[in-house]
Amino acid sequence: MASAAESMASNLSLANFAKATDLKKRLWFTLGALVIFRLLSFVPLPGIDPRALATLFDTTRGGVLDFFNMFSGGSLERMSLIALGVMPYITASIVVQLATSMSPALAALKKEGESGRKKLNQYTRYGTVFLCAIQGYFIALGLEGWGQGNSGSAVLEPGMMFRITTVVTLVGGTMFLMWLGEQITSRGVGNGISLIIMAGIVAGLPVTLVQLFESGRTGSIDPLRLVLILAAAVGLVLLICFMERAQRRILIQYPKRQTARGVQAERSHLPLKLNTAGVIPPIFASSLLLLPLTITQFAGTATAGESWWGDFVISLIGGTMFLMWIGEQITSRGIGNGISLIIMAGIVAQLPTALAQMFEGGRTGSLDPFVIMVVVALAVGLILFICFMERAQRRVLIQYPKRQTRQGLMQADRSHLPLKVNTA
Repeated sequence: MASAAESMASNLSLANFAKATDLKKRLWFTLGALVIFRLLSFVPLPGIDPRALATLFDTTRGGVLDFFNMFSGGSLERMSLIALGVMPYITASIVVQLATSMSPALAALKKEGESGRKKLNQYTRYGTVFLCAIQGYFIALGLEGWGQGNSGSAVLEPGMMFRITTVVTLVGGTMFLMWLGEQITSRGVGNGISLIIMAGIVAGLPVTLVQLFESGRTGSIDPLRLVLILAAAVGLVLLICFMERAQRRILIQYPKRQTARGVQAERSHLPLKLNTAGVIPPIFASSLLLLPLTITQFAGTATAGESWWGDFVISLIGGTMFLMWIGEQITSRGIGNGISLIIMAGIVAQLPTALAQMFEGGRTGSLDPFVIMVVVALAVGLILFICFMERAQRRVLIQYPKRQTRQGLMQADRSHLPLKVNTA
């Protein structure tokens, strides 16, 4: 459902823009909120040496940290007050949405309307605070140990006081961003959280373009290659927008009925979004692909072929590509999904060794028999739960119009459209 500002903007022409005072106020409010977001990204945490932190962060270029730094608009690189961004809020929202599908109490709460939605939002805020506190504490520990023995730590005075200050500051920064996003949604234009994420990504675009054109001017990049890069970027954005708006229209055929024009069969379509999983799978896939490079960078070794870490990374990437090819061959020429079968085979292959070690520990007395029973029960329960969630379906009711039957009664036919709960 479109917001009031979006409905106003769709019915507005350029000639009447000067008269739309409410829309102009919303636009100015949104712009001011995004400016505040960008200013906060340059305020570092208390007790941080920015120069030492910049030197340490340069050693992890191209890894997972650089990937998440893009979403925060450079806040993670500068370790600012909003270094965590709105990612804890998004994670808590996903957890609450999944919990509503599994918990009958939360599902009933979701059906209560506005009051239930407010309670679920409150639970999401509590989950955000909890996640921020955990992430903030481990960030403080990582900053204290990062760089010791090499170029020096980025923390001026490590200790418990620094950890507490870091946790409180990061929690406050994320909660302020969450509040700012809600204010943009209610008093500005568009979805506030989405605009904050977009502003963080777009913030690095001017620097990238300047570096790209400077490389073209100095001759380090061929002009034809520069044009191809820009064309590929524009084409990729258009393709993403097309796939995001794409729909799969399922035909609904109604039974024939007598009308003034004769016997007619009505038809309609049920629009289903083609990309139901959103951007979560690409984000996780990119993080997993960058994980080996990040491990080598933190280990302090190069990824070239002369280091054993480099050999490990190269072998890992080559083995992954081979397994992907094997999985595709199983899918096309074998039975079932190839990637899923390879993952299942890798897990099941470790099962006999794990069971043998567990029962050997029970036989020698190093493991309590009660602990073994609990572990086995939890494993079986987890497998049953995964199978249940994989087979779970959400049945969408389709109501057909009433029609005349042989008994002379008007009956309304019903059917259900099964939709898989775990679409991702």
